[in-house]
Amino acid sequence: MSDVKLSICIPTYNRAPFLRKALTYCEAYAFDFPYEIIISDNASTDETTEVVAEFVAKALPIRYYRRATNGGGAPNLACAFRESRGEYALYLADDDLLIPDAVQEAVRYLDANPDVTACYAPWYMYDEVQGVDVMPFYSVDQDCKFPRGSFSDMFEFVVGRHVFPEIGIYRSSAWRSILIPYEFCFWAFVYLAHFLDHGSVAFLRRPFYRSVTNSLVAHQRPQAGAEEVMTAWDRYRGGLEYLLHVGNKRWGLDMSSGQRVRWEQMCKIFTLTRMTVALRFWIAKKDFIKAYELYTRITVGGLGDHPEVAKVRDTLPLMVAVQNLAWQVNSVAGLKRVVLSGVDDAGSLEGLLRELGLNPDIEVHGDGLVKGSATIETTAVFVPNPEDRTPFLAQGYLPNLVFSEEDLVRNTVL
Repeated sequence: MSDVKLSICIPTYNRAPFLRKALTYCEAYAFDFPYEIIISDNASTDETTEVVAEFVAKALPIRYYRRATNGGGAPNLACAFRESRGEYALYLADDDLLIPDAVQEAVRYLDANPDVTACYAPWYMYDEVQGVDVMPFYSVDQDCKFPRGSFSDMFEFVVGRHVFPEIGIYRSSAWRSILIPYEFCFWAFVYLAHFLDHGSVAFLRRPFYRSVTNSLVAHQRPQAGAEEVMTAWDRYRGGLEYLLHVGNKRWGLDMSSGQRVRWEQMCKIFTLTRMTVALRFWIAKKDFIKAYELYTRITVGGLGDHPEVAKVRDTLPLMVAVQNLAWQVNSVAGLKRVVLSGVDDAGSLEGLLRELGLNPDIEVHGDGLVKGSATIETTAVFVPNPEDRTPFLAQGYLPNLVFSEEDLVRNTVL
């Protein structure tokens, strides 16, 4: 048997500068129990191996595993957990950091509560540049423990507080049968269901994890969590339904017709609320067509007055129309230019088209007809009104490349 108390599991791939920063933080950890750092490398082609060797030489308790090929994120994470030897295991992203005294406090809690299979806590969104915690991802008023099988109370807690059980310290004897690569059900709710099936589950008030949102290494970097927020709302619902399923089949959770309707409504509202967050992210990314798709589903679901929805209602049709024009023009093979006819401020519209994705190789011209059949066939035109199409069609412009404003906006139904 290993005497390691805690395994800190870090999957990584081609992020040597971030890993160096994370391991630099680890140098300051002074736990009063034996711990290890498991690094699973998804066949990186950068300096990851050298970074690890640098910290091994500093006597950091690292065990390093380099996969022969990049098998994707889930197998890489599984490798880190499967290679761990600790009584407890904890995931750490290669660009995040732990709060060591809070981790130690959580481990003491697990030691004092052997029935607890997983110990969760909120986590801070952390501005590493300013060195400040921005906000916790969710909040817990006080430490609480849910007895084994208490699925009704757990579901009410998770949905009522909008809890995402993503950061936790897991008892290895429980998680080793739980780690399965689910696709349609959000993994954190699935794992929570099985931890509660195995034993008690705790949520602690004090965070022990910091998720770096503004990094000293690179201010702009891809974050898997942000991408998930933008697309995973149905998986969130699937995870909640999975939680209910396990509770019903293993612990007799009430699924009578009346209660089932209530559970379904709670899942629906949780999902729609997450969709409003995704709406905000797509707006920030300036993908207004995707934002509009979400808008339609959110309003039909009954959250049309949500603040995130209300604040985009006035500007969304215009932005969808401009992005649609850029997309349509980009999609046509051999198109070389677009004419903006009858537009008061063609320069501003061109700027907006460029911002929303118009191919930089496509020329933008102001008012006026372009002469020559070869030129005409490689030109698209935008006009304010349907009747403004007539002179362009008379000159031989292709009818499906002369766009009126009505063509672009009429199907954006608010």
